[in-house]
Amino acid sequence: MLRLTKRSVEKLEVAGREYFVWDSELPGFGLRVMPSGRKSYLVQYRAAGRSRRRSIGPHGVLTAEQARVEAKKLLGSVARGENPAEDRQRKLREPTMASLCDRFLTEYAAHHCKPSTQKGYQTYINTCVRPYFGSRKIGDITRADVVAFHHELRDRPYTANRAVAMLSRMFNLAEDWGLRAEGSNPARRIRKFREEEKKRYLSDDEQARLGQVLADALESGSATEYAVAAISLLILTGCRLGEILTLKWDYVTPYHLELPDSKTGRRRIPLPREAYDILISLPRRQGNPFVILGESEHGHLVNLQKPWLRIRQAAGLHDVRMHDLRHTYASVAVMSGIDPFLLKEIMGHRNLQTTLRYAHFADEAVQRAAGSVAGKLAGALGRRSSNAQLRVID
Repeated sequence: MLRLTKRSVEKLEVAGREYFVWDSELPGFGLRVMPSGRKSYLVQYRAAGRSRRRSIGPHGVLTAEQARVEAKKLLGSVARGENPAEDRQRKLREPTMASLCDRFLTEYAAHHCKPSTQKGYQTYINTCVRPYFGSRKIGDITRADVVAFHHELRDRPYTANRAVAMLSRMFNLAEDWGLRAEGSNPARRIRKFREEEKKRYLSDDEQARLGQVLADALESGSATEYAVAAISLLILTGCRLGEILTLKWDYVTPYHLELPDSKTGRRRIPLPREAYDILISLPRRQGNPFVILGESEHGHLVNLQKPWLRIRQAAGLHDVRMHDLRHTYASVAVMSGIDPFLLKEIMGHRNLQTTLRYAHFADEAVQRAAGSVAGKLAGALGRRSSNAQLRVID
């Protein structure tokens, strides 16, 4: 035994096999000398009746005094009943964020989420989470890490907010699976970025232009009868795109679309006569259960985006998305005096708050009605408004 110092360590000769030299002042602090000439510091101690070793680091990278300081810390933790060697092995065995992503998709999303939600999770994981967190250990991720991750996606606020919401769910599951301590979710209560809500509604004139272009496309054959029918059904029923594309004949009755599953679960959608007439005019394909047919013999139309882009271009609706047809349905319903509670059921919204986003259209309808009544009365009284245009209340 000798006191391990820079000079004494460098004087130690290399042998044909590894050997250990123990410090004369700090029991348990030692040096391993390998046949290759590599020398590394370590501590040796007993825990649970067994002799354990914990590496500190190589000589040269660490000085003898730096290793001594670290040895004192490790031996101090042993005195407190800890086991640094076992803790290190446990840390090395701890799952990474990549493995948590895989388990989240296979054990949670695959069994509890709809295919569209699974696809969204897969996209956020592949494009955001994996590239940022890589192979970092699950237990090493802090709240500061998640805040930094969120901030890096600030130019895409919608993606940033959804990715962090998914992370929060992943960390909750990590707690359930015993991979993190209870209540340690670092993605909770991250302040969201403000999202600019994209809502576009077709005016009466735009609706007429769209109707004409759809008729022209059907007559010229520039779009299939199934594509034209799908777009028409979107605006006549207020359905979501996926609900129309995956619609089966078994779900169609003279008065309803009976969907066994949707974004919000089982739905019974009112089917107006105009929409029903479109449906029954569509040819069926033997052995194919779907209403909106595509090129696949047994499947449905998958990509409505291409015909829609051509149709909206021809109609001069360059900024209108297919989902805006659903917004248009809801806006017309509100302006027609449909009760919000009733509209919530028609639209399949999870909560009334979503439906109430269209409430301002009711205000406009009331204002128009009031203006119409006042105009008639003013005419009867022989008075004329100095402003012929309708005054809109914000």
